[in-house]
Amino acid sequence: MVHTVRGVSDWFRANHFWLLVILLLGSVQAANGQDKYETPQQTNAKIEQLAALARAHPVDTPIGSGDLLHIDVFDVPELSRDVRVSDTGDISFPLIPDRISAAGLSSFDLESKLEKLLIENGLVSHPNVSVFIKEQNSAPVSVMGAVVHPTVYQVARPTTLLEVLSAAGGVSDTAADTIIVTRPVPPGTPRTEPASAKSDPAPDERKITIRLRDLLESGDSVYNIQIYGGDAVTVPPAGIVYVLGFGVAQPGGYVLQGHGEPITVLKAIALAHGFTSFAKLDSASIMRTNPATGQRDSIPVHLKEIQNHKTDDVPLLSNDILYVPDSRGKKALARGTEAAVGIGSSIAIYRIP
Repeated sequence: MVHTVRGVSDWFRANHFWLLVILLLGSVQAANGQDKYETPQQTNAKIEQLAALARAHPVDTPIGSGDLLHIDVFDVPELSRDVRVSDTGDISFPLIPDRISAAGLSSFDLESKLEKLLIENGLVSHPNVSVFIKEQNSAPVSVMGAVVHPTVYQVARPTTLLEVLSAAGGVSDTAADTIIVTRPVPPGTPRTEPASAKSDPAPDERKITIRLRDLLESGDSVYNIQIYGGDAVTVPPAGIVYVLGFGVAQPGGYVLQGHGEPITVLKAIALAHGFTSFAKLDSASIMRTNPATGQRDSIPVHLKEIQNHKTDDVPLLSNDILYVPDSRGKKALARGTEAAVGIGSSIAIYRIP
């Protein structure tokens, strides 16, 4: 019993610094109100809720190439049928010699146009035509990246960004804090996106970048932009840093949220619940991929000096592996480096709030 109490006391004495850091991070998080979206489940619940509230009102959707139309001529069943809009935006109709341009028209506009053509060609004296878009294939929106269900969403009415994300099941565990909407721009089209959105000057497409937190917290339509057919919505995956080795209490991968502050060695150790009592603080290293060689370089890290403020904390990059051995694992550092690379894809991933 005395041995057990002494072991617990030693553990607290060895880890008191990291316990304070964890408590401090938690208090700052609570003060900033950031714990509302700590998990992807909470984030996706918020996306679904806001999508339902912000759903745009239905309007008459323009007809486009690939759409399947049902045309009904009242009291003339011989002329009622389904027709497919061609790639050039035209349809053919019985007894009307020329192809009819339909792309860009609303259902009401095409009804009026067909009624006029039926009269002009002497087919029906007082036609009553109705047009219904049976299948909408002309306004695809690709939703890809770090979402639960990457999909192609057909825009059949005014649709918001939140609705598109909700249709894709929300964001995945490894989603970053940004959403990129890539929009094709016809030549000569002036820019009309919100002034607060970031975009690039590419002549044939426009990229609009929106922070997920702004979208969820602001309630402002400036961020919940309208999505059009042809848009591509991408949720980039966040970077992940790995903290491995028997020298830390909770090894794992930690998702970088991209809120502007880089994750550092001390932050990563705190998120891994601090050191174990056998950690070799001066034998740690960062394994980082060298872009020139494609191999992982080992960068020594003096954790004791960083902890005692004798040297600067070290920023970590995406896919870095912070390896902290214990007294038994120091001799196996080389083997641990190779193992860490293999383990990286199978260890638990933790989201940084």
